[in-house]
Amino acid sequence: MTDIRVPTLGESVTEATIGRWFKKQGDAVAVDEPLVELETDKVTIEVPAPSAGTLGEIIAKDGETVAVGALLGQISEGGGAAKPAAKDTPKAAAAVAPETTTGRPDLKTDTTKPINAGPEEVRPKPELKTPPSDAPQAPSVRRLSSESGVDASTVPGSGKDGRVTKGDMLAAIEKAASAPTPVNQPAAAMQVRAPSPADDAAREERVKMTRLRQTIARRLKEVQNTAAMLTTFNEVDMTNVMALRAQYKDVFEKKHGAKLGFMGFFTKACVQALKDIPAANAEIDGTDLIYKNYYHVGVAVGTDKGLVVPVVRDCDEKSIADIEKSIADFGKRARDGQLKIEEMQGGTFTITNGGIYGSLMSTPILNAPQSAILGMHKIQERPVAIGGKVEVRPMMYLALSYDHRVIDGKEAVTFLVRVKESLEDPARLVLDL
Repeated sequence: MTDIRVPTLGESVTEATIGRWFKKQGDAVAVDEPLVELETDKVTIEVPAPSAGTLGEIIAKDGETVAVGALLGQISEGGGAAKPAAKDTPKAAAAVAPETTTGRPDLKTDTTKPINAGPEEVRPKPELKTPPSDAPQAPSVRRLSSESGVDASTVPGSGKDGRVTKGDMLAAIEKAASAPTPVNQPAAAMQVRAPSPADDAAREERVKMTRLRQTIARRLKEVQNTAAMLTTFNEVDMTNVMALRAQYKDVFEKKHGAKLGFMGFFTKACVQALKDIPAANAEIDGTDLIYKNYYHVGVAVGTDKGLVVPVVRDCDEKSIADIEKSIADFGKRARDGQLKIEEMQGGTFTITNGGIYGSLMSTPILNAPQSAILGMHKIQERPVAIGGKVEVRPMMYLALSYDHRVIDGKEAVTFLVRVKESLEDPARLVLDL
C-alpha cells in the first residue's frame, strides 16, 4: 500500500478542503496522474498519484477539511480493488498523531515508548510559559497573527523566555479553526440572513463558499476595517501608447513569442512612479514603516473561482517583453489552477484591470499589507480640449487607492501624475525619465 497524503501547501497554509476526487475507489491509476483537487486559502492544487496501482478506500471525502500531512487515501500495487484501510488500528493512530503538532517539533508524541509505559519511561512535556507583555514578537508571528486574527499575546510560548514561536502560532491557528463557532459570535464576523418566505425559498439555491472566496471576503473586509483607505483619480490619453503598440505588435510577437498588450507599459510606468514616491511601495509593521527597495508587482487575474494575484518580481530589472511574457504565463496557469502559492506572495504593489470587463471607473480595494493599488479601466473615445481645440482621443480613467496612514494626498496625486506622464510619452519609459 502507498499512502496518499496532503502535501506541504506553502508558508502559513496549514489546511485545505477536498474539492473533488478525479478517481473513485477501485479505479486504476498511473504514476503522477492527478487524483484529487485541494482548495486552499490561496490556490487550488492537484495531488498526483505517488505510485501506480489501484485506488483503495478514499479516507477524506469531498468537502472535508484536512491538515498538511493528513491521509487522503491509499493505492494498492495490485490490479484488483484495494482493501479498505483500517481506521482505528494503532498504526493508523500513530500515523495521524504527528498531524496534531504540525509546526511543533518540540511537542511531537514519542511513538517509540510503549503505551503502558511507567512514570520513569514517560518523556516530560516542555513547560509552556506565557511571554511577558513587552516581549518582542518575531515578524513571522506578527504576520500570522494579522492574517488569522489570533492574538499572539494569548498564545503560550515554547521559545526562549516564553516567547511565541511560529510553530506555536500555527498550532493555535489550527486549534482555533477546528473549534466550533460560538453561538454568540458577533454579527460582523458571521453574517446571518433572515429566512426567506416559503415561496421564495423553494426557488433559491444554497452553495457553500469555496475557501478561496471565503479568504477573499475576509481579507477585503479586514482592509476596510484597518486601513485608512482613500482613492484618487486621473485620466490618461492613450493615443501614443496605442500607436506604438499598433506599430510594433507584429514584430514584437514574432521576436518574443508573446502579444504586446498594455500591462507591460503600465507596469513599467508604475515602477518609475514607485521610485519617485517610495511610500507607495511601503507597508506598516507595528509602529514602523518598511520601505521596500525592490519592485514586485502583483497583477490581478480573474478566474472562475475568484480573483488571484500572481506577482511579477523585480520589475525594475525586467524589460516590457519579459513582463508581458510573465503576465501571459501567469494568466494561463491561473485559469488552469496551476499557480503555486509562492508565486502569489511577496508583492509590494498591485495593478488591477477592470477595463477588460468594460468597467469605466471603480475604486479598487487594497491588497493587504500593501499600501497602494492601481486600477485600470476601459479605453473610451471622448472629446477633450487639446491646445484650445476639441479633439476625440482614446482616454482611460486611472484610480489609485491608497492607505492614508502611509501615503499623503500629495504623494498619491503625484504618483498618478507620474504614471500619466510616462504613458502619454512612452519615450520616458525607454529613457528612464
